[in-house]
Amino acid sequence: MPTNTRIVLASRPQGRPSPTDFRIETVEVPALNDGEVLLETLFLSLDPYMRGRMSDAKSYAKPVEIDAVMEGGTVARVAGTRNARFSIGDIVLAHSGWQSFAVSDGAGLRKLDPSAAPVSTALGVLGMPGFTAYSGLLTIGKPKTGETVVVAAASGAVGSVVGQIARIKGARAVGIAGGPEKCAYVRDELGFDAAVDHRSPDFAAQLEAACPNGIDVYFENVGGHVWDAVFPLLNEFARVPVCGLIAQYNEIEHSGTDRLPTMMRAVLTRSLTIRGFIQREFLDQRAAFYRDMAGWISEGKVHYREDIVDGLENAPGAFIGLLEGKNFGKLLVRVAT
Repeated sequence: MPTNTRIVLASRPQGRPSPTDFRIETVEVPALNDGEVLLETLFLSLDPYMRGRMSDAKSYAKPVEIDAVMEGGTVARVAGTRNARFSIGDIVLAHSGWQSFAVSDGAGLRKLDPSAAPVSTALGVLGMPGFTAYSGLLTIGKPKTGETVVVAAASGAVGSVVGQIARIKGARAVGIAGGPEKCAYVRDELGFDAAVDHRSPDFAAQLEAACPNGIDVYFENVGGHVWDAVFPLLNEFARVPVCGLIAQYNEIEHSGTDRLPTMMRAVLTRSLTIRGFIQREFLDQRAAFYRDMAGWISEGKVHYREDIVDGLENAPGAFIGLLEGKNFGKLLVRVAT
C-alpha cells in the first residue's frame, strides 16, 4: 500500500495562523475492509471557513481536533476498492481533507464526469462556493431587475458568481476587490457594471459614486472597513446575506466604539434584512443549482477563474495567503495528477 502524506492541526492559532500551527506527517495507508474505497486526492479546496474550524470557539460546526487532519473538500480518484458501487479510476467529490490518500466507506461520495466539465470545478463554480453564491443571493438577496447588488471579495470563488448571477437576473452588479488587477478582471472579464478597489484611500467615496441609487442587496463576504463603507448606502428594504467575514477571522478580540446601537437603529428605520446563512440549509436547491449553473456556463453567462497551487506541502502557506487576499480566483491545491 502507498504511504499517506497528511497535514494536521498542530496548535490553535491566536490571531493570524502561522506555519507552525500545521504539521506534515507521513503514515501508512491501512488495508481496506469490505465496503471501503481508497481515495487518492487530486485537488484540495482551500476556503475561508477553515479558519473557523481551527478555533474551538462555539460555532455551527465542530472544530478540527488537535493532531487531526485539517478539514477540506477534495476531488479524488478511486485507487482501490472493496465497494461494489465504485471502480478503480472513478473520479469523485469527497471531503477527505488535507491528505494525499484517504479511506472512505463510500458515504457522501459523488461521482464526477470528467467529460462534462473540468473536475476541479466541482470544488468551485459547480461546487460549494458556486452553490453558496446561488442560494444566498437568490434566497436571501432576491435581486430584482434594476436594483443595485454589491458584493465584496468580487474576484473570489463566491463573489465572482454572485455578481454574474445578479446580472443574469437583471440587476446592476458592483464588485469590491483588492487591487487594480482584480478590479479590472471583475469589470472587464466578469462583466460587472463597476468595480471598486477597497485598498484605495478614497474607497468609501468611490463606492458611493459607483452606487448613485444606493444599495439594494449587499452580499457580505468581508466585514471590516468594507462593511463600514457599505452600511450608509443601504436603501430601505435592503437585503444583506452574510456569507463570511474574512477581514475579522484573525481578530483575537474587538476593541473600539460599540456601534451596535447605531446599526440596530438603521435596521429598524430602514427596514433592513440582515441574515447569516450556511449553504447546507438550502440543500433542496442543489438540483436547480446544477441545472442553472451548467447552463449559464455553457451559454457564456458565467465565467470563472482558478488559482492552483502545486503540492500538498504548500497548502498551509496558500491558506494563510487566502486569509490575506493573496489568491486570485478559486484557490485549489493540486495534490496529484
